[in-house]
Amino acid sequence: MDPFAEFSAALAEETGQPERSFAALERLAEACVGIRLFTLMRFDTDSGEGERIYTNRPEIYPVTGRKPIPEGIWSETLFARREIFVANSIEEIAAVFPDHEIIRSLNCGAVLNIPAIAGDQLLGCANCLDSEGAYNAERQLKARRLAQPAAECLLLERRFSNSGGHSWDKQ
Repeated sequence: MDPFAEFSAALAEETGQPERSFAALERLAEACVGIRLFTLMRFDTDSGEGERIYTNRPEIYPVTGRKPIPEGIWSETLFARREIFVANSIEEIAAVFPDHEIIRSLNCGAVLNIPAIAGDQLLGCANCLDSEGAYNAERQLKARRLAQPAAECLLLERRFSNSGGHSWDKQ
């Protein structure tokens, strides 16, 4: 089945949400750009934190892991310019992410952080990690196709969220 059609079908399912759609987004990311590690984060701009709501490696990157939104080129790329952040070496990753040694231990050396935007609000991002140099220009272009499905997942997650009181729940 076409991975976009599979994602659409998962999104329309009534049961197992939002995890069913998150897993379909992971498969879509694998088909579009390739991944070793995939996570989905939502942002709480009031607290300045991101929260992991899906991961394909929960033993290393558990769901509900929270971390501050880092200042610098990463946040400028995602929050100010609303563009995909790309790092294709562990050195570039280390300059931005304090967990670069964990990333290296997973044999990952490239990252794509794809902003999920709806109604001009940055809801979060889909994070794809693979081997060093994996995210060439062609894969970066393909990654743009993941932005809308990521936003759909984050909007669906809002519907099912019981977190209340966070800026990601505000309308």
